[in-house]
Amino acid sequence: MRLEGKTALITGASRNIGRQIALTFAREGADLVLNTRQSRPELEEVAGLCREYGVNTHLAMGDVSDPDTAAGVVEEGIAALGKVDILVSNVAIRPHKPILEISNDEWRHVMEVNLFPAFYLIKAALPGMMERRNGSIIALGGQSAITGRPDTALVTTAKTGLLGLIRAVAAEMAPYNIRANMVNPGSTDTARAHPEWYPEFQEVARGSEQHVSGIPLGRQATVQDIADACLFFASDESAYITGDRINVVGGRYIV
Repeated sequence: MRLEGKTALITGASRNIGRQIALTFAREGADLVLNTRQSRPELEEVAGLCREYGVNTHLAMGDVSDPDTAAGVVEEGIAALGKVDILVSNVAIRPHKPILEISNDEWRHVMEVNLFPAFYLIKAALPGMMERRNGSIIALGGQSAITGRPDTALVTTAKTGLLGLIRAVAAEMAPYNIRANMVNPGSTDTARAHPEWYPEFQEVARGSEQHVSGIPLGRQATVQDIADACLFFASDESAYITGDRINVVGGRYIV
């Protein structure tokens, strides 16, 4: 088991990609601190499935876009399980909107959800990692961190900033053997709680033949595809990789 003896904190762990990361890490032996803002029943279900692998699992509820709450989630996880070796910052919202229609409040809100939590969580988790001289930080980005697209100014700015944070942390923390990397999912087969955020799919259905025709591998990613990339960065198999990113996009940007 590739993560045996490790403890991972995963935010946004109640559904979709975060849920699958939790299950994958549990399968590989990691004890888990699982976080979500409000979906406690869903998070408890995920925790129950993780415990079937024989790992310790602690639930830490809270909105990590608030700095005190984010620090509290890390502190609670350490108090419950002793340490945090792996941090996965996964919370995000992805509203697509023309730039001239974006209000200042919407701009601020997306930054607060997509970018700020990673900083708050990293800042709280680093002292323990530095003391043990070991750690892996993983941020979930997206296609918007690779290239800009129309109507994505909100998400593109936040996710590109997140990549900058990861690179800066990687450079500063390398002497402590703490790595920081980013996983960029492409179009992924997940449940969308807010279809209104994706006007491009009102006429072309997600996962349809027309939609995937622009993806060389001819399909959307599965949540397991994304979780496997996170597992690589969490494990010692990527021990010599930091400040980098994996684009799990099915070859979309080679054509």
